Amino acid sequence: MDVNETTARRSGAVSAFRFNRMELAGSLGDLGTILPLAIGMILINGLNPLGLFLGVGLYYVFAGLYFRVTSPVEPMKVIGAYAIATGITASQIQASSLWIFLFLLVIGGTGIITMIGRYIPRPVIRGVQLSTGVLLVTQGVKLTLGTATFQALRDAAEPYLSIQSLGPIPLGLLIGGILGVLTLLLLENKRLPAAIVVVGAGLLTGILLGTGEGLHLIRPGLYLPDLLPYGFPSAGDFTFALLVLVLPQIPMTLGNAVMANADLSIQYFPQDGQRVTYRALCISMALANLMSFFLGGMPMCHGAGGLASRYRFGARSAGSNLIIGAIFVVLALLLGEHLMGVIYLLPMAALGILLIFAGAQLSLTLLDMKTRKEMFVPILMVGITLASNLAAGFLIGIAVAYALKSEKLNV
Repeated sequence: MDVNETTARRSGAVSAFRFNRMELAGSLGDLGTILPLAIGMILINGLNPLGLFLGVGLYYVFAGLYFRVTSPVEPMKVIGAYAIATGITASQIQASSLWIFLFLLVIGGTGIITMIGRYIPRPVIRGVQLSTGVLLVTQGVKLTLGTATFQALRDAAEPYLSIQSLGPIPLGLLIGGILGVLTLLLLENKRLPAAIVVVGAGLLTGILLGTGEGLHLIRPGLYLPDLLPYGFPSAGDFTFALLVLVLPQIPMTLGNAVMANADLSIQYFPQDGQRVTYRALCISMALANLMSFFLGGMPMCHGAGGLASRYRFGARSAGSNLIIGAIFVVLALLLGEHLMGVIYLLPMAALGILLIFAGAQLSLTLLDMKTRKEMFVPILMVGITLASNLAAGFLIGIAVAYALKSEKLNV
């Protein structure tokens, strides 16, 4: 935080809604999290682009208006990753959104989540943040190298570029390397923010070297979404969604989207982030998923990774939410399902670079762990997460953190 911003905060003069190039840059920070999973669920699971991106845009706007600090919007990763890997139906994904709504509404509305949060040790929160950061960096590297799940399914590192290499050098790796260096040079530059350069250069690359897929279909107009576009899910869809999608997602949502996200918000915005409570986050995500259920979009959440990315790339107010939210809403309403032609212009490697720096920023929250026992828990959770999943890491981390409070145990 610079001197002027610090002075303004102390005097209470900082607006909750600022609109400048840094807020624009920060608003682009979590595109690397949203777009790969969104594109995958549209192409593989048949989700409706209009409903999905309109839901994302509206959620950005509502979250910004309520929380009054920059607030991330992300896909629910366990559900999204499983959906893409197995090709389940849009109705089953839609059913999971309603289950998530009901669960989060109950634990948020009753205050149960606040009680749960009191008993989660800080090293576990740091473990969730570190594990999520490592996963983001890993996914970013995969997108840059062309080995991510979506790229493997499309059998191309850059599915929407007309060439895949320059001589022996893969084009994605070249794009990622150049954009990575530019990001390192521009991360603290307020005149030419790094995220704007990454996204701008990525779009330019797509215009010059892209396949142009979907661009010829664009017909600007006014497109309104259908409610329940896949019909009402069947009882079988709801049963499958609960057992296969929702139950594995819940521990990750509580650990990352609620507890780690609230903790990071207070770190970044000690004065302005008081609205970002466990209860408010649960209710916010519940309402977002109710909206996704009716629009036929993807299950959505907040997340510490998205917040770290937005903050690192310059977002300091809820203005960033209104900026990116308006972009998604306008594109969805004006272009309808054909907005995918614009989305395809961004190379996967550009999204990968955004993820790498988001993950690195989030991982650095570990620096306030001082003792060996405190450090052991997050490191163990990373190992479990990589070997299994974040939900397992979260639950085992809680057990180990409490066990290590005993003076008889040492590491």
